[in-house]
Amino acid sequence: MFKSVLVANRGEIACRVFRTARRMGIRTIAVYSQADAKALHVREADEAVLIGPAPARESYLDAAKVLAAAKATGAEAIHPGYGFLSENADFAEAVTAAGLVWIGPPPAAIRAMGLKDAAKTLMIEAGVPVTPGYQGEDQSEATLTAEAARIGYPVLIKAVAGGGGKGMKRVDRPEDFAAGLASAQREGQSSFGDPRVLIESYITRPRHIEVQVFGDKHGNAVHLYERDCSLQRRHQKVI
Repeated sequence: MFKSVLVANRGEIACRVFRTARRMGIRTIAVYSQADAKALHVREADEAVLIGPAPARESYLDAAKVLAAAKATGAEAIHPGYGFLSENADFAEAVTAAGLVWIGPPPAAIRAMGLKDAAKTLMIEAGVPVTPGYQGEDQSEATLTAEAARIGYPVLIKAVAGGGGKGMKRVDRPEDFAAGLASAQREGQSSFGDPRVLIESYITRPRHIEVQVFGDKHGNAVHLYERDCSLQRRHQKVI
């Protein structure tokens, strides 16, 4: 069992990991940007490392800086939290290549399910019904505009990476598509380091049901039953 963990994240998720680690007698290490120097997760950690300026792409999304902080502090494991680098398979591989424990899905699973376009393609190949849309590699504005027209408005533009409702834009009219696309791409780039998007038919009265699954490297797995996450604000779960 490792004796120290670095959380490559901030805010509530980092604080929760730290509290659990403290109960287990594990030393905790935080990383933070200049904007978060006085944040709660920095105060709660046993040790904290400044990794860059306020923009996430220059701090929390910079894998090299996170790994350097882990090496400098003697961290034995990295917990990515959610968002940021948590669904970045290359980062997961870099962590294990550095001899550290990666607390998260294996890179192959991240590549299969961490990106919405790849996950949707996998489900289509498995014969699972999916929302009509476009998740192709051609990301030109002309192609995406044409695909939106084919799908029919309203459409939902989604950043292929990350989660938390970021990079998702509803577009009701063709004349608003370009602005919605640019906004989704900017948010995907700034939040996850990936500007790619997919487009889906917008479902006006959906139900959002999830089942969370946890597994370990020994082949053990459990699920936490289903939960209804339909109550949302700005595409983010409230309850």
